[in-house]
Amino acid sequence: MVQGGGVRHRSAFGLALMLTCMAVPANVLAQTGAAAASGRATDVEVLRAELAQARALLAEQSRQLEEQRARLDAMEQRLVQTERTSSAMAAAQVPGSSGEALPQPAMQVGQPPADSDRPPTVAVLDQQGSVVTRRGQLIAELGLDYTRSDRNRAIFRGVELIEAVLVGVFDINESRQDILTASGSLRYGLSDRLEIGARLPFIYRSDKLVTTPIAGSTGNDAAQTIDNSVNGSGIGDLELTARYQLNNGGRNVPFLIANLQATIPTGRDPFAVRRDDFGVARQASTGAGFWGVSPSLTAILPSEPAVLFGTLGYTFNLGKDVSTRIPPVQIDRIEPGDQINASAGVGLALNERTSINFGYNHAWSFGTNTLTRLLNERTGEPGGDPILTTSRDLQIGRFLFGVSHRFSDAMQVNWTVEVGATEDAPDVRTSLRIPFAL
Repeated sequence: MVQGGGVRHRSAFGLALMLTCMAVPANVLAQTGAAAASGRATDVEVLRAELAQARALLAEQSRQLEEQRARLDAMEQRLVQTERTSSAMAAAQVPGSSGEALPQPAMQVGQPPADSDRPPTVAVLDQQGSVVTRRGQLIAELGLDYTRSDRNRAIFRGVELIEAVLVGVFDINESRQDILTASGSLRYGLSDRLEIGARLPFIYRSDKLVTTPIAGSTGNDAAQTIDNSVNGSGIGDLELTARYQLNNGGRNVPFLIANLQATIPTGRDPFAVRRDDFGVARQASTGAGFWGVSPSLTAILPSEPAVLFGTLGYTFNLGKDVSTRIPPVQIDRIEPGDQINASAGVGLALNERTSINFGYNHAWSFGTNTLTRLLNERTGEPGGDPILTTSRDLQIGRFLFGVSHRFSDAMQVNWTVEVGATEDAPDVRTSLRIPFAL
């Protein structure tokens, strides 16, 4: 009995031990599974956070990329506009008297950079008033000009008895002048605001003056035509210039440039040419014969896609004693009249290299004072009181047209045409100028 009870006790203990051993791994497995599940949840949250961060970074990079793309598009558009503008802006030179400028650094029309202290380059129609040359830069220019003036007048000297019945002499005066000028000039930038220059022309001139009496009007049908045509060539008057940029310009504020030009009478004086016994010139002059000083002010206003420009100036001509005999008088002194000059125009860019220009120039030349004395018919010597005469004022108006093409940053070609708008102006003048950097 005892043994049987012991056997039962051992059997129960073994069953409990087996159950206990089986229960322990189940708890451990349960805890391990819970820990694994918790770890997987943490990894998912981390991955989600990293994904959200990557998405935010990608969005920020996309935004920055769009901003860069917009800036590049704006810069490309600005480059195209400034290249076109640089072609429409020069030389310049603005209408006044001489010189064109080479293209300057590109800038946006209508809204120049805040740090810009240079005016736009304007391809202009004349020489005086061009924008200043950059500091340390030397620009040479070759020029070729042709001017034509043609006048035909019918002159009557006699008495009008009744309407359409004239007794006297009819003369037909034909006056024609052709001037061909080849010139060379240099401009140098002393600073970014100050430029000096010089221009020396070589002139060929042909003056034709023919007086033809109308047959029958003189009572002598064999009246001969009088031809006083003359030719001449040589060095013309030397021009010295200085230009200073007064301001930096800005939005709706024009660039202002002060100009000063001095004309030195190095050409053949019209009162020093060869003359015959009757005082008729046998040689054409190549210079004015007088000193001149011309201050002026130029304004240049960029206004996309055009450039507006204008010049206002005054010329002081200095008189001198000439002591020249042109029968029946001796000319003792001449004081040329001063001149007021104003011009305005607009330049338009066709593309980044070619531009066209339109404008108008008007000069008001005051009358010239001449002091003369009559020559004695017997002795041929001057005598009597001096006689002061004043010629009429001249109104010289010209319509202007120009084309400029830039072949490179170092060279461009400017061609201009001027057509007379008033009776006193030359009929036509055309100029070809080729400035290039040295």
